[in-house]
Amino acid sequence: MSASSTRDAKRVLVVEDELLLGILIEGMLTELGHEVVTIAPRVSAALAAVENETFDLAVLDVRLYGESVTPVAEALAAKGIPFIFATGYGREGVLEPYRNRPVLPKPFSQADLDRAIQSLG
Repeated sequence: MSASSTRDAKRVLVVEDELLLGILIEGMLTELGHEVVTIAPRVSAALAAVENETFDLAVLDVRLYGESVTPVAEALAAKGIPFIFATGYGREGVLEPYRNRPVLPKPFSQADLDRAIQSLG
């Protein structure tokens, strides 16, 4: 186990439309001692997960098959669930109300992901 200990283990929702990248993020999270609840490739699947699953935080791609992830961010914010954006667009690609959230510019390392998770408190 790496920087995170098991007592810091989180249940994580990964919202990512690129299958291989989703699997890579899942592997990073698992190595950090976290558990991935699901990898949601579409906004509809992510919204269903927010409604039906239990998790501590989410990692969101900004665009899923050309669709904005904003409805998912809004649903998470309404429930008080922290989230991190993972995007190739950088902070400018994140909608204004959410620019204060952690943003991981793609590509990112496991250490970057761990720091972003730790920044959530």
